[in-house]
Amino acid sequence: MATVSIELVDGVARATVLRAGAYLRPRLLGIDGPRVRIALVGVCATLLAGDDLRVEVAVGSGAHLELVEPSGMVAYDARGGHQRWAADVHVETGGSLVWSAAPFVVAGGADVDRRTGIVLDDGAVALLSETLVLGRSGEEGGGLRSKLRCALAGRDLLVEELDLRSPELRKAPGILGDCRVLATAALLGVPPGERVSPPGTPLAGPGSIARSLAPHAHSADEALRGTWERWRRFVASNTAAGPTAEPGGEDEPRGNPDRAGVFSVT
Repeated sequence: MATVSIELVDGVARATVLRAGAYLRPRLLGIDGPRVRIALVGVCATLLAGDDLRVEVAVGSGAHLELVEPSGMVAYDARGGHQRWAADVHVETGGSLVWSAAPFVVAGGADVDRRTGIVLDDGAVALLSETLVLGRSGEEGGGLRSKLRCALAGRDLLVEELDLRSPELRKAPGILGDCRVLATAALLGVPPGERVSPPGTPLAGPGSIARSLAPHAHSADEALRGTWERWRRFVASNTAAGPTAEPGGEDEPRGNPDRAGVFSVT
C-alpha cells in the first residue's frame, strides 16, 4: 500500500511518511511553508488481473497537500479475473487536499472495482478530480464499479455508487449514452463561494460536484477546466496562511526539496 502522511511542524509542512506500494511510489516535489506537492508515480504496468492497488493519504491539521499524477492508469484485460483500486483519505481540521487525478482507462476485458473513501474533520477541505475512460481507442471498454464516499465531521456528505459493468445499460439515456468518458470535480467540506451553475451541482451539505460526459478524455476535462480552476483558487485563498504560491500554480516552491524534512521514505 502506498502511504502519504503530512504534518505541520512549527508552521512548516513535513512529509512524515512517504511509503511506496507495489504499484505506486510517492515522490516529494516541494514544500513551501504549510504546503506540500507530491507526485504519485507508477512503478510498473498496472492494473493487471489480480492487482489490488491501495493508497492511504493523511493530512494533518493546518497542512495543505497537493497530489499530482504524472501519467494515467490503465486497467488491462483481466482475462476473466478482477482488479481493485482503493484510496482512503483523512484530512484533519484546518487542512486541505487538492488531488487532480490523471485519466483512469478501463480497457476491454477489464473488471474493476474503484473506491474512494474520504474522512474530513470539521474545518477540513478536499478538492478532487477524476476522469474515467471506458475503453482505449476503438474499444468498448470493460466493466467498472466506482464508489465515492465522503464523511464530514462524522456525518455523510456525499455517498454515491456508479455501476458501469453492463455495456448495454451504461449506453442508456441518462447514464452515458454515446459517451465513453465521465469527468468529475468534487469540492468537499466548504461551499464554493459562488452561485453554482452547470456543470456544477450543490450538495446538501458544504460542497459541490461537477460532471462532464464526452466521447474523448480531453473534451470532458476541458468542459470542467473553468470550474476546476475557480474551485482550486478558492481552496487556495481559503487556506492561505500568509503570502504563498497557489497550489498547482506556476511558481516554483521556495523550499529546498532535499531539506524538506522527510522522516520516513521506503
